[in-house]
Amino acid sequence: MNNNVNFFKVFIPQSPLLMLPLLIIIEIFSYIIRMFSLAIRLSANIMAGHTLIHIVATFAGTLVFVGGPMMHISGALLICVIMILEFCDAFLQAYVFLILILIYLNDVYNINH
Repeated sequence: MNNNVNFFKVFIPQSPLLMLPLLIIIEIFSYIIRMFSLAIRLSANIMAGHTLIHIVATFAGTLVFVGGPMMHISGALLICVIMILEFCDAFLQAYVFLILILIYLNDVYNINH
């Protein structure tokens, strides 16, 4: 809305005229697919983290029921380490998500790049 028709200059790369129609289609497709790739990347990483926690927690639970006191400690320690790694991964994913959103918004508002 801010840039009106000037926004469509984003989709026109500098290339030979013969290749221009194909490249315009590719540019439009890549612009639309950005939001889907960002959403898929974020949800896949979240699901991978939850799956890892579930697998490790199941293994640690088995250690607790099968073993003695040392297995209780090692199982709890294993779950704590994995949870700390998951929190670090969550902060990293939030950072990457924010940076990519800001880059995409910069492309929308600043056409002359």
